[in-house]
This record gives sequence, structure tokens and C-alpha cells, in this order.
Amino acid sequence: MPTAATTEPAKPVKVSKHADGRFGYVPVQTRSARFKSTNVADFETVTGREAVWKYLPVAKFTDLLAGDLDGSPYEIESTDSTDVSVEWVERSDGRIGLAGAPEERASANAWTGFEKALAITVNGEEAKEITITRAALGYAPRAAHTIIEARPFSQATVILQNSGEARLTENVEIILGESANLTVVTVQEWDDEAVHLSNHFASVGRDARLKHVVVSLGGRIVRVSPSIRLAGSGSDTDLLGLYFADAGQHLEQQVYVNHDAPQSRSRVNYKGALQGKAAHTVWIGDVLIGSKGTGTDSYEQNRNLVLSEGTRADSVPNLEIETGDIVGAGHASATGRFDDEQLFYLQSRGISEEEARRLVVRGFLTEIVQKIGSPELEARLLLAIEAELVITDGK
Repeated sequence: MPTAATTEPAKPVKVSKHADGRFGYVPVQTRSARFKSTNVADFETVTGREAVWKYLPVAKFTDLLAGDLDGSPYEIESTDSTDVSVEWVERSDGRIGLAGAPEERASANAWTGFEKALAITVNGEEAKEITITRAALGYAPRAAHTIIEARPFSQATVILQNSGEARLTENVEIILGESANLTVVTVQEWDDEAVHLSNHFASVGRDARLKHVVVSLGGRIVRVSPSIRLAGSGSDTDLLGLYFADAGQHLEQQVYVNHDAPQSRSRVNYKGALQGKAAHTVWIGDVLIGSKGTGTDSYEQNRNLVLSEGTRADSVPNLEIETGDIVGAGHASATGRFDDEQLFYLQSRGISEEEARRLVVRGFLTEIVQKIGSPELEARLLLAIEAELVITDGK
């Protein structure tokens, strides 16, 4: 079992102003060296110029970055599943802090402010599926904390379904024991004005496998940041993401994979589409192959499809390697509009331009949906994507 996360990595070192050219601080050069703390008071006020915040309109959610939050338990709905328990636990629960610790102020504010954690515990070697639904949390600023523990050799799919009103900052801890096989799917279908900042921390044990899927379709500002530590030899993770931004939406994903054990494997594949004025998506992918990560096999990619004028897609892949003894590592990123040849081919077969566009986008995003492994959820998401494919002419 992993030990609780420490909170003492070094802050940037103070030096004379001329040493770094402007601010008088040496920036953190390694992803794993970022400062961490579960106490919001340990973080400075957010200005929006920080690397972790620079893409977000921080002025629109200052209440989630500082001040009091409602951290009380909220109403949930849960499907029944054998060998899966769902309960509220106290802050003293020994699993809290095992998977990671906040690296930024909103996450730390949620950690400081929650009263009880929602604990989902998976037992049993038979595959099973459970859906946890949250709806209508309201627009008062709120904090939340969730623990998902997959006991050794267990198998399950856990779906976190989000909809309705929300103004939420939260942390989700995911703990996989030896040889566990867990799929976690988080679906964001919030109302148009919702704000959701979510940090997922995962620790993957020996020979365990985690599939983590982020689907963001609704909400005004949504950021889901999975941070995965491959902590045991032979650990494995697939990180999948699908997002569709309409006019005025900001959908962001900051992904981090830390290969901290030998013979580990990771694959990251995020795809997004954008349409409408001021639709903005951000994907940042950090992969660290540490000195203990011998035999690592890693690859990450991000693809964005631009459907109209006035959109913006930021895509930043990063790769750090601290050992030369690896199987392979790489990354890729691409952002572009429709392929005119594809549209021409479809139209030459008698398909209208509008329907041809729908087919291209559907095919582009369906690859991610089909890898989730839950037929019922996959069918529902395909319908949701279809509903998004309304031609807005940039409005």
C-alpha cells in the first residue's frame, strides 16, 4: 500500500533578479518537483500568470480559489453493484492522501474545505459496473473529495456522472492494489453556466491496470486534471479524453503520467472538437519517466478538430526522461479543420455537406467512445455527441 503523500517538495529558489532575467526565481524544471500541500494557506494568491492557470479566465471563479466553501456531503444516486460499497467517511480515513496531494490553490482549497469524503470501495475478481450521479449541486461555491479504491485483484468500472448546476472544486483519489483492473469514467454534462475544477490523483500498484476516461461536454468552465503515478512494477494505464466545446465554453485537461516503477506502460489519447465563437480548449500532457522507470513504454497524443472560425485550441505535450533504459517514449499533437478530400468524397456519393460534416466529426470522436467498455454509456455518449453537432455558423 502506498504511503501518504508528503507536502514538502521545494519551492522555487530565491536568487538575485538578474539570474533568471526578471522575477528573481529559478522556475521548477521537473514536473515531479512542483510544490505540494493540502493546506490552501500554503499557496500564494492566484494572478492568472502562473503556468498552471495561464489559459483559464481565473477572474470568473475567484470564489473557488480562496474563501469558504461548502464542504458538506451532497445528494448522490448510485446504481447497485455486488462487491462495491459507497459511503461517506471522515477526514481521518487512512486512505485520504495516499494517491497524491494538491499542486495548485483550487485543489488545496477543496482539500482544506471538505467535511467528509465519498468513498467507493471495489472488491471481488468478477467484473462489475457502478454509476455515481451528481446533479443540481447549486451555484454556491462547493468543495468535494472522493476516494475510489480497487482492492487487490478486483475488477470494476466506476462512472462519475455530473449534470445540472455546479460551482465546484474537488479532488478525486484513485488507489489500485496489486493486479487490480479499474476503469474510471468522469462525464461532465453540466448546465451552461457551471464551473468545475477537478483534480484526479491515482496510484497504480504492481501489475495493476487503470483506464481513466474524461468526457467533457457541458459547463461554462471545466478543467479535469488527472495525475497518474505508476507506482508498482508492471503497472499500466490508458488515459482517454473526449471534449466538445461550443461558443463561450472553456474545456481544459492537464494530464500527468509519472513512470515511477520499472516495466510500466502508458498510453494517452485525447480528442476534441470546437465550434462557435470563443470556444476554447486546452490540453497539456506531461509524461515523466523517472530514474526508476526502466523498461517504460509510453506514448501520448492529442488531436483537435476545428469546426468554425473564432475558436482556439491549445495543445502542449511534454516529455521528460531520466533513464535511457526504456522500451519507447513519444508524443504527438495536431490541430486542424475538416479534411476537404473527405468531405468531397462523401459529397460525391450523394451525401449533403452538412451530413458529411457530421459523419467526419462522429468518426473522429467515436474512437474514444468505443474504448470505454460500457455499452450503455457508449450509446448514450454517441447520442450526446450527435446533439452537439448542430451547425452554429460561429454563433
